[in-house]
Amino acid sequence: MRVPLEPVLPDLGRFPPAPEREGASGRGEEEAQEKPGEEGNACGRWLRRVCPCCCPRPSDNDATDVLIVGGDETGGIEGPNAEKPGTDSSELHDVLLTVKSIDLMKSQSGANRREHHTDRFQSENLVIRRGQTFQMWITLSRPFRQDADKLHLELKTGKLPTVAKGTHVIVPLVEELADDRWEATVVKQVDEKIMLSVNSSPTAAIGRYRLTVETNSGNGVGVSKHDAANDVFLLFNPWCEDDSVFMDSESERQEYVLNDIGRIYYGTQNQIGVRTWSYGQFNGGILAACVYLLEKSGTPASGWSDPVNVVRVISAMINSSDDGGVVMGNWSGDYAGGTSPTVWSGSVEILKQYHDGGGAPVRFGQCWVFAGVFTTVLRCFGIPSRTVTNFSSAHDTDVSLTTDVYLDESLDPIDELNRDSIWNFHVWNDCWMARPDLPPGNGGWQAVDSTPQETSQGTYRCGPASLAAVRNGQVFLKHDSPFVFAEVNSDKIYWQRKANGTFGQIYSEKNLVGHFISTKAVGSDERHDITHLYKHAEGLEEERIAVETACSYGSKAEAFSSPLAQDVSLEVTMDGDGPRMGGDADLSITLRNSSSEPRTLVLHSAAAVMYYTGVLKATVRKDVLDVELQPSEVKSLEWSLDYQLYRDQLVDQAALMLTLSGRVKPTQQVLATQFSFRLRTPDLVITPVGAATVGEKMAVTISFTNPLPQVLKAVIFHVEGLGLVPARKIRYGDIGSHASVSLTEQIVPSLPGTRKLMASLDCRQLTQVHGVADITVLQK
Repeated sequence: MRVPLEPVLPDLGRFPPAPEREGASGRGEEEAQEKPGEEGNACGRWLRRVCPCCCPRPSDNDATDVLIVGGDETGGIEGPNAEKPGTDSSELHDVLLTVKSIDLMKSQSGANRREHHTDRFQSENLVIRRGQTFQMWITLSRPFRQDADKLHLELKTGKLPTVAKGTHVIVPLVEELADDRWEATVVKQVDEKIMLSVNSSPTAAIGRYRLTVETNSGNGVGVSKHDAANDVFLLFNPWCEDDSVFMDSESERQEYVLNDIGRIYYGTQNQIGVRTWSYGQFNGGILAACVYLLEKSGTPASGWSDPVNVVRVISAMINSSDDGGVVMGNWSGDYAGGTSPTVWSGSVEILKQYHDGGGAPVRFGQCWVFAGVFTTVLRCFGIPSRTVTNFSSAHDTDVSLTTDVYLDESLDPIDELNRDSIWNFHVWNDCWMARPDLPPGNGGWQAVDSTPQETSQGTYRCGPASLAAVRNGQVFLKHDSPFVFAEVNSDKIYWQRKANGTFGQIYSEKNLVGHFISTKAVGSDERHDITHLYKHAEGLEEERIAVETACSYGSKAEAFSSPLAQDVSLEVTMDGDGPRMGGDADLSITLRNSSSEPRTLVLHSAAAVMYYTGVLKATVRKDVLDVELQPSEVKSLEWSLDYQLYRDQLVDQAALMLTLSGRVKPTQQVLATQFSFRLRTPDLVITPVGAATVGEKMAVTISFTNPLPQVLKAVIFHVEGLGLVPARKIRYGDIGSHASVSLTEQIVPSLPGTRKLMASLDCRQLTQVHGVADITVLQK
């Protein structure tokens, strides 16, 4: 504690003293910084230093470190036992008021955590949600006198806490709490202890707050010393009607805020695959890692009150492209120096590695990894969110709101111009919030995307874009609605180069983009199709109006002319679930002539291996075929791709694309379509052996059959399960051609209930192999 040599008036004590004032005594720095609990006046302190045996230091009665910054005209007073000339020391003890201890009642099983739905956070700090009351005990140096004593709390967040910006919060004592502001009231008093009920503002900035308590007894002002153990984490509150993230369905809150396990869909629209993902937002260290993201972003803490701003900041910080964010993207197929994106099965390992590594980006991720980590951070902060997959997802690079394909005079693609692409699937996020910055009706689900595709205001991020605005083609509403609209509802337009070098529109496809937009269902592991939230049904007048409205704001508004008359149609199909990895890929091409005249055409076909993003790696087969169609004839052509043609070219996701184009004689009608498909991979089969009990060792077996007629080299299995086993890598070695293998792993469950054990396989020759098993763990 420290005593100013000059008297300080009591009415100066609402705020802690400035640092320069504390050292204004003129003493040396070491002498000026007295140890907490050092008692008495200046002469007494000097005598104790000269002869401590004659003048020992009195006991501090276990008082919390307190800075006394007030006094009367006779000089400053330090500590409850200090002497004051002309006043008995026991009487003085009754006058002064200092804080001895603070109990935030922060136990996971306590009422604060339960009532705030934060009891699952594995954190030693108090974790609460804004707009809701919590209780705390304060032990004082003497009984609190409400008629004479003053007390208030101070909470600070960010680098430069400021009262005007809401990052330095002063919480006054009041008789009765209001619903919409920071206030506290005494609800119980037991001797020197008082219990406060504290209410926070529903619009407060989220983050980590440093708590201190200031007291004023008339003769002095004391400020408790900051203790990191008493820091308070404040989150968004979807249970609070005044919070902009309020969600009125309890089942949806349970799913979109509290569920720490999810399902992420991938593949193609005809072959939808699914994998389980551990969000783990309540795991130890994850809340601190998420707050670290906000701090590392460099954005002012005053902006952390608005969920629109927060999701925009986090959207940028999940990827590492321009701000040193969490995950480094890699679509090359070469993952040396990092982890293959298909190996990850949860966010916990990624976020902990990033936080523990001081913000070094984690290698490597692709869209589902970015989205999975994004969901973890959003749910951790209390923003309802879900992971969403769009099949046949367009990537518009020139804000035309169309997907453009450029062909030369011979109808061959012009690679250097074809920058737009259609990904087999793309994974992003929806988050739930009000949008007071948009016209009424645009609140609710918002699309956000952290995969670094295009910049938004100079940074790789996307959203939040209102789903209602996207559905109605209102792409003039922020943020990044044009890009999201193009992903789910753009027309694919084919342009042919003319002899003079200009391009003319020769064909358009209107039902190609945005299919089976999928997310995990509420309360189950079923797939929930939410396409209707993003777009009107294809073929409806409303859908065409939305497209025309949106494209009128695009860079190629003139591309939309009257539909061309068509009497020949083209369709590609496949049987069942489609071709399997290691075998030939068989498809069917169906041509229909709806006219009463014969038609002939030249059909060009090209098969290419591609990344799931729609970027082609290599063409593995090209053909030209003359076709004759009789009046009203339907002709089916069988098409097959040999395994030997694609085996050495495959990349992640085992994706291929068949491109067909042709011209009908004599009508000059143009036919064009692209059909993407994937080669199905086998699942890992996970089988528990015996009963599962908390704290007791058990075994699980993982079985797998190699589908390829070649050896899998340097196979690594990855095992993870919340409450079962931390992320673990098992280096297995080689697996022979068409060989079946089984390995047994020992695990020790740590949490009771139904838990999910996940495993994945990684090797150069085969990816996207994974499995999941439900294991019911009994309490010991």
